[in-house]
Amino acid sequence: MKGKKVIVGISGGIAAYKAAELVRLLVKAGANTRVAMTLNATRFVAPLTFEALSGNGVVWDMFGQKETYMAHISWGQDADLVIVAPATANFIAKMAHGIGDDFLSTMVLAATAKIMVCPSMNSQMFMNRAVQDNLRLLETRGIEVMAPGEGQLACRTEGPGRLPEPGVILEQARTLLTRQDLAGLKVLVTAGPTAEPIDPVRYITNRSTGKMGYALARAARRRGASVTLVSGPTCLEEPYGITFCGVKTGEDMKRAVFEYRTDVDIIIKAAAVSDYRPREFKSHKIKKGEDILSLELVKNPDILAQLGATKKDAPCILVGFAAETDAMLANAKEKLVAKNLDMIVANDVSREDAGFDSDTNVIKIIYPDGHVEDSPLLTKDEVADLVLDRIRSLIGQERP
Repeated sequence: MKGKKVIVGISGGIAAYKAAELVRLLVKAGANTRVAMTLNATRFVAPLTFEALSGNGVVWDMFGQKETYMAHISWGQDADLVIVAPATANFIAKMAHGIGDDFLSTMVLAATAKIMVCPSMNSQMFMNRAVQDNLRLLETRGIEVMAPGEGQLACRTEGPGRLPEPGVILEQARTLLTRQDLAGLKVLVTAGPTAEPIDPVRYITNRSTGKMGYALARAARRRGASVTLVSGPTCLEEPYGITFCGVKTGEDMKRAVFEYRTDVDIIIKAAAVSDYRPREFKSHKIKKGEDILSLELVKNPDILAQLGATKKDAPCILVGFAAETDAMLANAKEKLVAKNLDMIVANDVSREDAGFDSDTNVIKIIYPDGHVEDSPLLTKDEVADLVLDRIRSLIGQERP
């Protein structure tokens, strides 16, 4: 979102208070954000709130503010994206039927930027045939219409009509502003640790947080891919707009991966599957006893090796990750060859700025011909896009 110009249009609904968080998130993401309000929207949240959050002046009056001279034309033509959130039934009807009777509605009419509409209203109002017809009409004109959330509304009713959460709106905005170079491709990503149970209260796991895998899933979805994420236990929110499959053990992850691999174009194995699991699961809690307790372990399935061994049966680009603490390059190259990978991403997890708990990473991308590409210190979102760039190049070389 850095350097992108985004306008948030706020119409007069109770969900206008959520727009404040949306503006904050857009600014945090690096977007140059401006706000236009209807007069009724100012009855719910004062324009000063949005001026403070955006760092820009807010327009709500077509004629009463000096800075609005021709701004109803220039704003929407200078921006990359216009987000109307919340979009009331009244404002949706104006957009559908070309009514421009205030600054925001006129600006939308003159806009050449991409437009996203986020409906928010009472459930019965949202499901009214007139509103649904208007929304379909907007979609036929190339306007992005986000489905509202469901749950308890301000009017105490239950059903569709909630404004999508600001973080979800931001994610969809990122997608609209991202080139769709993975459109039509199916991507399977694994992420997180696995938890191998010892007894009902204990298990073996590792320090993986899932951040890298989740970043890869988000980035692939933003770039137009159909994404499935198979994830071990994490504290992360499910990424918006993907097929999510939560698993616990290595055996669970193996079953899920082979279930979802059909017709997949790209598999990225970023999960940290436990190498070993207890041979026996105790159905009762093991009580404290002797000073030393021996636990017999057996090998977990090597999912990546099995994918590589069966790649002829299900052709795809297969990418692995190697989290190492020593001899990183040698170990990663060995893994690349042994598991029949198209590419492997290696990183030194002993570094404080590149380990499991970090939001940044430093990687080496290793190819079958021996070429090694080094990255500088990047955020995990930036690493995800770098990895997908290289995968896209592989597809261009090997697959029509």
